[in-house]
Amino acid sequence: MKKGIGIQWLFFFVGLMVMGLGVALTVKGQRFGVGSWDVLHIGLFKNFGLSIGLWSIIMGVIIITISSIGLHEFPKIGTFMNMIFVGLFIDFFNWIIPDPHTFSVQFIEFVLGIVLLAIGAGIYISANLGAGPRDSLMLFFVKKFGCSITVARTAMEVIVAIVGYFLGGPIGIGTIVMAFALGPIIQVSLGYSQKLLEKCLGDKHDKQVAVH
Repeated sequence: MKKGIGIQWLFFFVGLMVMGLGVALTVKGQRFGVGSWDVLHIGLFKNFGLSIGLWSIIMGVIIITISSIGLHEFPKIGTFMNMIFVGLFIDFFNWIIPDPHTFSVQFIEFVLGIVLLAIGAGIYISANLGAGPRDSLMLFFVKKFGCSITVARTAMEVIVAIVGYFLGGPIGIGTIVMAFALGPIIQVSLGYSQKLLEKCLGDKHDKQVAVH
């Protein structure tokens, strides 16, 4: 039992770290735009200061409240830990990764960031220890409207990008790519991560969401 819980927490934190690295890489390659949520976070940062990671945490608190009311359930401890650690990982990797000075490096970092962000999301969701604030909202839409993860995530990304743009956040072709690419990659990553976790646990792992 303890071994199983330990493996789940390992998946959870590895997923959060990969997500934080992914976000930081897209921010470094923001010449192409950044992810929808980071358009919002950077817009808030430009207007009110603090840091991108801290705004991620603040928005997480707001979203957790909305999701909890919509799902009629109190968030798991993992949801709160996700909210805090992803923000910390974003600021940490933004600090240690040097700013790219060439077009090619920014492009590589941006593309790699998209892939890592989505893969990380699939890994930590598979642990079933509590989805992060934004993914809790995504899962709420999935359960409420019976849509797929792809549809729910894409709709969220588009709406948030528009709000962030009006706050002065950087938006570009990469933002559009992320809005439509994250959902499908998360869905694939979640499927593989659940199978890997089940194999590590040695028995059937209860899935948090149905992959449509």
